[in-house]
Amino acid sequence: MDHRAQPTPGVTPEAGSRSGGRHGAALSNAFQETREAWPGLSAYERFEQVVSILLTMLISAVIVAALVNLTFRVASMVLFGMLDPAEHGVFQSIFGMIFVVLIALEFNHSILSVLHRHQSIIQVRTVVLIALLALARKFIILDATKTDPMTILGLAAAVLALGAVYWLVRDQDSKEAHSQG
Repeated sequence: MDHRAQPTPGVTPEAGSRSGGRHGAALSNAFQETREAWPGLSAYERFEQVVSILLTMLISAVIVAALVNLTFRVASMVLFGMLDPAEHGVFQSIFGMIFVVLIALEFNHSILSVLHRHQSIIQVRTVVLIALLALARKFIILDATKTDPMTILGLAAAVLALGAVYWLVRDQDSKEAHSQG
């Protein structure tokens, strides 16, 4: 029996999104669910859970470090008057760092869903979404005046292709949800 495909009774995604410490509560719930389900898990599912927990902790540390770095850089720019609204490069740098944090958060969220056993370890939609976020970050930090037009065209083609794949996967998930409901 695949424990990952079944939601935990009493724990709804809506309840988690309404709580203030959503990610902390999600991690706490994931640990409790893992302890409760542990005896019924296969050896590989146990391995997958341990790896997911370790990855979640490591990515969380990276997120905290990136957020501290971002906060320090923005605060120092404001304090020392280096945050010039007219300077495009400053905003590119800041928004690039913000996207790094957002990408890491999305990646961590996808691993948390594995811990809840709601989804398998590889989620095509999440991988495509993270790739789209990375490309969006690239476009934000890109200096169009110094970038080869073929590079920009290649990045645009990648965004279109990933967007199409995301739409197809989302559409397929929607069809599967309607057929099960």
